[in-house]
Amino acid sequence: MTPPADPVAPTPGVEQSTDPYLPAHGNGGYRVLHYDLELDYRVTQNRIDGRATITARALQSLSRFTLDLGRLRVKDVRVDGRPAKFAHQPDKLRIRPEKAIGYGSTFKIEIRYGGKPAPISGHWGDIGWDELTDGALVASQPIGAPSWFPCNDRPDDKATYLVSVTTATAYTVVVTGDLVARRRVGATTTWVYERNEPTSAYLMSVQVGRYELVELAPGPVTQRAAIPPRLRETFRHDFGRHGKIMTALERLFGPYPFREYVVVVTDDDLDDPIEAQGMAVFGRNHVDGARTHERLVVHELAHQWFGNSLTVADWRHIWLNEGFATYAEWLWSGASGGPSSAAHAAQWHDWVASQPADIVIADPGVVRMFDPLVYKRGALAVHALRLRLGEAAFFALLRSWVAEHRHGTVTTEQFREHAARFSSRPLDDLFTAWIDRPELPPLPRPWLPPRTRP
Repeated sequence: MTPPADPVAPTPGVEQSTDPYLPAHGNGGYRVLHYDLELDYRVTQNRIDGRATITARALQSLSRFTLDLGRLRVKDVRVDGRPAKFAHQPDKLRIRPEKAIGYGSTFKIEIRYGGKPAPISGHWGDIGWDELTDGALVASQPIGAPSWFPCNDRPDDKATYLVSVTTATAYTVVVTGDLVARRRVGATTTWVYERNEPTSAYLMSVQVGRYELVELAPGPVTQRAAIPPRLRETFRHDFGRHGKIMTALERLFGPYPFREYVVVVTDDDLDDPIEAQGMAVFGRNHVDGARTHERLVVHELAHQWFGNSLTVADWRHIWLNEGFATYAEWLWSGASGGPSSAAHAAQWHDWVASQPADIVIADPGVVRMFDPLVYKRGALAVHALRLRLGEAAFFALLRSWVAEHRHGTVTTEQFREHAARFSSRPLDDLFTAWIDRPELPPLPRPWLPPRTRP
């Protein structure tokens, strides 16, 4: 006699995304519309008790579906208020609702879970919820979101969020989003943040620490910071030009795409800063009183346009994030009295030429997604496009690219098609040379239109 099928067995096509680099992260069959996350976090124990209410829409008839979730214990699952069968391994939460969900239906999943959140291991190290010396940090790119909440962990599934975090009152909580409420009850405080712009799961972040909230810069865009109080004066110097940086990038790329921007400086060292939606996180080692790391300040802010508002549809297109953020560093350098973007391009062209020609920027492979060559050669490709198009057409292209895809997902092919609208000549040769082939081409000379006879 054939045994009955496991009610929560793996289902082909449902628990895989279409991302060729990370097919095990992300799920098919539905799209998330909204996450409502309630977290109770005990800092000294590094322990979460959580409740996630997820509103989704079925893209096919679903007798079962999956979510991504790491090493946290699932206590209860309900679909549309009814108990659902589930099975959880430390990567997938498989759910079978009481009755099938019809195509096009909107449904709600309620998950109670808890435990000690820990980063998820990947090709690039441990990523996700990280316990600090006295607090917590979340850096989720590209696979860390399931370390702290059940989600559809694919960059092209953008949703809105309401996140509340309750913890000891001595700590400040900063979440990607707008602070809408703060309530103190006894020895704990609940912080409530709302993220109304469509956001990928990896771009959601929680920061917990003994921080002081300060103004980062005045201006039309709210800019604030959460910092260790002892770093106040050093921070004020190192980030003293942030208002000017914001103004410069808005002039180059168009209006800042969110309501506010928050910088967090942890009281621990970090290898690299981290961007999230409307937020950037720096380590105390990035604040030295000498503005040594100002280029990184620019880089993380530029990601709010390139990476956060415009998010890659899958990770093959990562150069659209990192190449443009790196080029923003070069643009700010020239605008602020430092070496010009042309000087930076010449310097980094020499450096790239000294490296093995073994990476295709438009498809670098999962292991090399964050290779320095993706950043630097990506920026060189942007500079080559600028030289080909000329100043007016190039910056018009950037502003329209950002405006037309605001809060959406993008691909390299879309960018190529968009750029072609701003050129009187085909650009296929330029893109082929710079992003489709490993060999490094020479930097082109600025193109000038042919002179016409009087």
